[in-house]
Amino acid sequence: MDFWAVIAGFAVGTVVGMTGVGGGSLMTPLLITVFKLPPAMAIGTDLWFAAITKSGGSWAHWRHGHVETRITMWLLAGSLPAAVVTVGLMHLTGLQLGWSSGLTAALGVALLLTAVSVAYREVWARIGLGLERWLPQRHKPALTVAAGALLGVLVTLSSIGAGAIGATLLLLLYPRLPAQRIVGTDIAHAVPLTLAAGIGHAFLGHVDWTLLAALLVGSLPGIWLGAQLTRKLPEDLVRGLLCLSLIAAGLKVLA
Repeated sequence: MDFWAVIAGFAVGTVVGMTGVGGGSLMTPLLITVFKLPPAMAIGTDLWFAAITKSGGSWAHWRHGHVETRITMWLLAGSLPAAVVTVGLMHLTGLQLGWSSGLTAALGVALLLTAVSVAYREVWARIGLGLERWLPQRHKPALTVAAGALLGVLVTLSSIGAGAIGATLLLLLYPRLPAQRIVGTDIAHAVPLTLAAGIGHAFLGHVDWTLLAALLVGSLPGIWLGAQLTRKLPEDLVRGLLCLSLIAAGLKVLA
């Protein structure tokens, strides 16, 4: 099983290296369908996988000045409390409210939302430009905190959303921000959020540490390979294949 975990980590790492998204979106369904982990265990394990694999990218973007610190802090002001409250509710209610089926539903919906976010990335920027007249600058901090809170709940429940959905929300709120700053800010926010949610899931016993280690061993060379391939493969092809994979995974989880 460790061998197949290394292969899975390599495959997902390659996709992340090529597209910058897809880690949680692909890893969690794999953990559920291939490795037969319960939804909560798969989500908790993937949150740690995401936090660790994205740390290097976050540091690189920070060094290159691609992180908008104020926006990151506004997002965290909403997402971290939301993640803590969500984990607290899961701890207090246990399975009494049907968390297992609820987590599966949240995962399926998040996968489909991620597919839409990836497929129409340029469209979201144009919509954001059109919304500027209705979104005065003074309201953006509060809206950014609200966006962070939404991401905090979604990521804690499904391990998905910190990447593609987070970038989509930033495009809607800050459509004039350069693409590299959208990506850098999104990743800088994703690391502490996924780590906080991962710690919460670890507290609930929802992390398979042995499997996590094997996944990480495979992901590191995969990310490097994906970064090399992204220079050679057409972006539309890569994005189309990723969207199809996300839709198929989402429908399978919801089935």
